Amino acid sequence: MTPPSPALAALGRAPIGRTHRKVLLVVSAMFLFDLADLNTFAFAAPAIRATHHFTVQDVALVTALSFAGMAVGAVLGGRAADIVGRRLGMSAAVALFSAASLLNAAVSTPGTMATARALTGFGLGAMTAIAISYLSEVTPTTHRGRFQAVALGVGLVGIPLVAFTARGITVSHPASWRWLFVAGALGFLLLPLVLRLPESPRWLLSRGRTAEAEETVRRFVPDFRGGGQQEPPGTLPAAAPKARFRDLFAPGQRRNSIVMMVVWAFALTGFYGFQSWVPTLLADRGQDFATSMTMSAVNTIGAVPGAFLAAPFIDRFSRKHLAVVLGLIVAAVGIGYGLSAGSVAIMVFGVAFAALSQAYIAVLYSYTPEHFPTALRTAGSGLGNGAGRAANIVAPLIIAAVYTAPHLGYVGVFAFVAGTWLVATLTVAFFGIDTRDRPLEDLHGRTAQDDGTPDGIPRPAPTH
Repeated sequence: MTPPSPALAALGRAPIGRTHRKVLLVVSAMFLFDLADLNTFAFAAPAIRATHHFTVQDVALVTALSFAGMAVGAVLGGRAADIVGRRLGMSAAVALFSAASLLNAAVSTPGTMATARALTGFGLGAMTAIAISYLSEVTPTTHRGRFQAVALGVGLVGIPLVAFTARGITVSHPASWRWLFVAGALGFLLLPLVLRLPESPRWLLSRGRTAEAEETVRRFVPDFRGGGQQEPPGTLPAAAPKARFRDLFAPGQRRNSIVMMVVWAFALTGFYGFQSWVPTLLADRGQDFATSMTMSAVNTIGAVPGAFLAAPFIDRFSRKHLAVVLGLIVAAVGIGYGLSAGSVAIMVFGVAFAALSQAYIAVLYSYTPEHFPTALRTAGSGLGNGAGRAANIVAPLIIAAVYTAPHLGYVGVFAFVAGTWLVATLTVAFFGIDTRDRPLEDLHGRTAQDDGTPDGIPRPAPTH
């Protein structure tokens, strides 16, 4: 195995300092706006249906186009960040989803709403793929999972914030739903903070910019003395790498890429199948508008402690094993929710589902970037995330069909949700890898050693 870069070794074993805390604060704030904006339509939908007569199929169309935007944004935005850098990629994504959120407030027909949500989704998908990769790259090895869990936990405050705001302003005045989207545009306030974040030293090294990388490492590790020394052979490319997107499916990387695509596709289908449809399904099942909004808002409370619940365990145990255990429990709770009839039982199962599914997502946020080498890390994270969003282009249409089908209906929707979680769980159980307490470079060192290529990027054999 190739020797580690001194700069990256120092970064990986660094104590948590001021710069780490600043990064965590800014990334957490980005997730706050991201997750609030992502869920705004779900909680605005009942009011939009009441004032603009959207049908269930219209809600499905808008939701599907939103996920289409996220899928494209995750893949293209992730790939772009491997080329232009993590900081610039995150800044562009924040600017886009903030501007698009403002556009959402100005439209009111299914077609224009779907277009506006697709643009918003593009920015949200790109930001998630880049941010989880960036946080993984700048965080010490023993804190990678915890930082992801904390950032997600803070971000999840945005969901009940939107839910209760929607409950407060739309029950009496449904036409006030537009203010929910106006609030999402406040993400513009984050841009100066994002632009001042340190660039990922790993990305700088992957581009051959050793001196800049060492200077950036000193922002995290003040006592690091690199002095611009040459990195050990095999840790840096001789020139800017030409990693290609198709390298994600080359030998040595293909399995990781496919596993992440499958896990994200089924886990997010199950997650959003629950999150996006509960307000509408409760209202259609006979609950009055105010009660359905209240119950939906209460359910979201469990999301915030859910991510924080994962923080004490995520770096102590195998992320693979945590994902399997959590996935099985979430599937069981989803079935329990669908079979519940009383308001108290619905809220108990709803809070449990929100908490445990977000603990799972925290593990997945940590687990995903670890599957890809630096030169393709945001592209790989975007590919997995994009697969999850792409699945949800079709999933709302499937859920609408299940809900309206004879003998399936409400309970059938939650049986479908539980089934998606089982597929994601079994994929991790049989094909996932163990990444706990291993430096990112070690996770791909064997590929780099076997292929003789920098950063584990597979290369075709030369032709003569």
